Amino acid sequence: MWPSRQQQRAQIFNALQNHSANVRNLPGVAVNPARDTLALQFVASLRREDYYKRVQEKDVPARKADPNSGSFDAERAVAFHMQNGNVEEAAWLVFLMTHFARPASSGWLRLRQVYGRLGEGIWDWQTVTANPQAMINWLAAYWMNIEGKFGNHRKYESLRPDSNRSFGDVLQSYVDWIGPAGHQAFFAVMIQKSGNNPATIFDALYRSMKVKTFGRLAKFDYLALIGRYGIAHIEPGSAYFKGATGPASGARLLFTGSHSGAATEAQLQSWVDELDAGLHVGMAVMEDALCNWQKDPTNFVHYKG
Repeated sequence: MWPSRQQQRAQIFNALQNHSANVRNLPGVAVNPARDTLALQFVASLRREDYYKRVQEKDVPARKADPNSGSFDAERAVAFHMQNGNVEEAAWLVFLMTHFARPASSGWLRLRQVYGRLGEGIWDWQTVTANPQAMINWLAAYWMNIEGKFGNHRKYESLRPDSNRSFGDVLQSYVDWIGPAGHQAFFAVMIQKSGNNPATIFDALYRSMKVKTFGRLAKFDYLALIGRYGIAHIEPGSAYFKGATGPASGARLLFTGSHSGAATEAQLQSWVDELDAGLHVGMAVMEDALCNWQKDPTNFVHYKG
C-alpha cells in the first residue's frame, strides 16, 4: 500500500522498535504485525495531514466553494475562502465540517444540502449571524428532505428539531462562543490573552469551547482544522486523553499491552511525548493513529470517515 510511503513506513517501524528497546518498552507492538500495523496507521494519518496542505497549494476555483454547483468540496471550499481573505466563511465551514463530519458512504452530502439550502441559496456566516433563528427554523421545516448521514465522529447527532442534540442548540451555542465580532476578532483576542505558543493557544481555545454536543473529540477536530488552514496559528501540544476513548485505549494498549492497562492520563501524555521525540509526527497524528490502530492492532484498516 502507498509505494511512495514505504520508506516512511520502514522508518516509523524502526523508530518504534528502537523506542521499545532503548527508551520505554512498548508491549502493544511486541510482535511485528502489530508494530507494522501501527506504523502504517501513522503513515495514513500523515497522508491526511499532507492532503490538507495540498488542497491549499493551488488556487481553488469558486465552484468548489459553491454548495449548489455540483462541484462543491468542503476542504477546498475552506481553502478558497482563505485564499480570498474571507476568514469568517472559512472558519464557519470548519465548524460545519466538524459538526456534520464526513461518512464514507455519503461524503459531504448532508453538509452540502444544509449549507446550500437544498439548492435555494447559501447559509453563509453573514446571513446566519444576522439571524441564527432563520437557519434553525429552515432546518426544522426541511430536515426530512436532507439526505446523507453524519460522520462517525458525530454519529449521535440528529437533525430532528425536537432532539436533545438538535442542530439549533449547537448552532446557537457556537455563535455565542465566537461572539458578535466574528472569528477573526475572537481568535485574535484569544491569541493576545494566551501568548505566541501555538500549543498554549490551542489549549486555551479547547478549554473555552462551550459548544453544545461538542465533546473532547469534536473540540479537538475543530481546532485541529482551524490550525491546518492557518485560520489561527495553533496546534495541539497534547493528545487530550481526558475524556478520550479510542486514543486513550490505543495509548494504553501500546504502553501497557492492554486496552484497559493501568496508567493515568498524565502518564500516557508523558509517554507519547517521549515517543514523539523519536517519531516527530505531532499530537494530531499521534492521536489519530493510536485511535485507529487500537480498533484492529494487527490488521491495517484504512479509516476514511
